[in-house]
Amino acid sequence: MHKSLRIAALVAACAVAGGALYGAGAATAGQSTANSTHEPYNIGLLVKDIDTYYGAALDSDGVYQASADSPYAKDLAHIESSAERYIDRAARKAHRHGEKPAVVFDIDDTLLLSLDYEKKTNYTYNSATWAAYVGKADRPAVPGTPELVRYAESKGVEVFYNSGLAEAQRSAAVENLKKVGADINLDAAHMFLKDAANPPSYLKGCAAPGSWKCTTVQYKSGTRGHIEDLGYDIIANFGDQYSDLDGGHADRTYKLPNPTYFVS
Repeated sequence: MHKSLRIAALVAACAVAGGALYGAGAATAGQSTANSTHEPYNIGLLVKDIDTYYGAALDSDGVYQASADSPYAKDLAHIESSAERYIDRAARKAHRHGEKPAVVFDIDDTLLLSLDYEKKTNYTYNSATWAAYVGKADRPAVPGTPELVRYAESKGVEVFYNSGLAEAQRSAAVENLKKVGADINLDAAHMFLKDAANPPSYLKGCAAPGSWKCTTVQYKSGTRGHIEDLGYDIIANFGDQYSDLDGGHADRTYKLPNPTYFVS
């Protein structure tokens, strides 16, 4: 997935850490810092706050991992526990009514954690280094989400993936998901990746062969609409970005925490 505006996103990520990070009069969603008389939150301190949130630490292989007792892990556990209860109820209801329930998962920082890349690139994006990182297919799991994939499957819910990763990155994504235990429905009929050269016909409103104009929301919501057209009721949609979730075509959405970058 294109990870745009990483450094700028660190400032936006202050909202994740809470409004107390800013002084009165500083930037908000509706106010530019250019019109503020107060200094924004220091980016160096924000990075430290993000490290604390993840409990970021190098493991024996030199890979940055999120601590199992970090605020990040605790937030995830709360979301995942709530999601499991909901999936159980929604799946039973759907099956009683003869419907086909489905769940949709984003991949980057929803199932596969990119914290090591973010830390080692100082939260900046480079297409070549990102592609090389994805190609290694050894990202750790976002804590608890592969288990959530398997839980949904155990309840008779069809699992789909809706990612901004490129079609050329499919084999690496499949390999990595298998490594972390999300080895459910990793075929092309269930894993939707961005194919700008040959976009699917259901994205005809914003994409044509060789001409990709879809926003993230258009691409992801259009894909969910296609899944619905296949006869599924998407009971839950999971993502770390609001653009993973906006645009409808899901009964319920779950926003997973990610204070490291923002994808519009």
